[in-house]
Amino acid sequence: MRSVAILVALAACGDDAMLVEDAGPSDGAASDSAVDLYPWDLPAGFPTPLVPTTNPMNTDKVELGRRLFYDKRMSGNETFSCASCHEQARAFTDGRDVAIGSTGELHPRNSMSLANVAYLGRFTWANHLLAELETQAPVPIFGVTPVELGMRNMENVLLARLAAEPLYPPMFAAAFPEEAAPISVANVVRALSAFQRTLISGRSPFDRYQQGDATAVSDAVKRGKALFDSERLECFHCHQGFNFQDVVKYVGKPTAEVRFHNTGLYNLGGTGAYPAPNRGVYELTLVASDMGKFRAPTLRNIAVTAPYFHDGSAATLDDVIDHYAAAGRTITTGPNAGVGADNPFKSSFLIGFTLTPEERADVKAFLESLTDDAFLTDPRFSDPWN
Repeated sequence: MRSVAILVALAACGDDAMLVEDAGPSDGAASDSAVDLYPWDLPAGFPTPLVPTTNPMNTDKVELGRRLFYDKRMSGNETFSCASCHEQARAFTDGRDVAIGSTGELHPRNSMSLANVAYLGRFTWANHLLAELETQAPVPIFGVTPVELGMRNMENVLLARLAAEPLYPPMFAAAFPEEAAPISVANVVRALSAFQRTLISGRSPFDRYQQGDATAVSDAVKRGKALFDSERLECFHCHQGFNFQDVVKYVGKPTAEVRFHNTGLYNLGGTGAYPAPNRGVYELTLVASDMGKFRAPTLRNIAVTAPYFHDGSAATLDDVIDHYAAAGRTITTGPNAGVGADNPFKSSFLIGFTLTPEERADVKAFLESLTDDAFLTDPRFSDPWN
């Protein structure tokens, strides 16, 4: 598991915070030997995911992780699983404004999609320290702020539950054949991480168009993509490359540059502040310029992952377009009142724009063309307990 010592810089890059991660072979980082033996089913043009040498992929481990992902025994009161907040049909989101934990506690943030998490350089909305799935996975299992699965101080209970399920002892043994006692918390984390690395989405109509099928999308989609890539809208700066986001790493990419952005969602009292506890990277760094800075999510399957933004405060794609067209959101009354367009920490890429009704329809057509129906229904990612 990689140490936070690999964070070698936290510096300003324009208006957006940037981290540069050492992706060399030390401290559990990936090597070609760690990934070559796994039969990746990658979409055309997709790079090989970067896999820690401390958790190499194998098919038995992936299938074990799939079982654990859907198992409600993973929560303290046995009512929730990972899938409770990450539903396959919604590209592994949950359709809520903000997530809800196993105890009923409302979370401050929206559940992010797990599509293509194998390529992420950082995890969650605004934690610059979580650089691997193996460091992220324990957070929902054992974390208390907020409570998600609620297994804090219940490690032995969890292991006893798993050992009592007849399927698990042979599955753990097959996934970790080198270990005499393979049912462990560390191996639960490794198996979950391995399964999540297989959640790869890249077979949408737009992908087929990019691969040479001129009939895969409409002319509206093509016009929408041209607008998306224009300096007029500026979308492509934060949603770029094969995953339509700016926070990726993979085999052959020497560094992972991880950027966080303030998009002018809030500007409390004209001070630049965001409402606590949703203040972005600032919550960890306490650096004023990090206020309201969050990681840009992938746009893949965006049409099925509403509501949008870190707090689910945009219900529709039209709401999102309206926000960026205005270069920030204006809230006229209440404790969160303020003009987001004037936020002093806002990204310089938010300049505002106007669209004709036809152009708006084209942009939406492009975004909707990123829906990968095969991913949303792939039986390899479905609930094995059903």
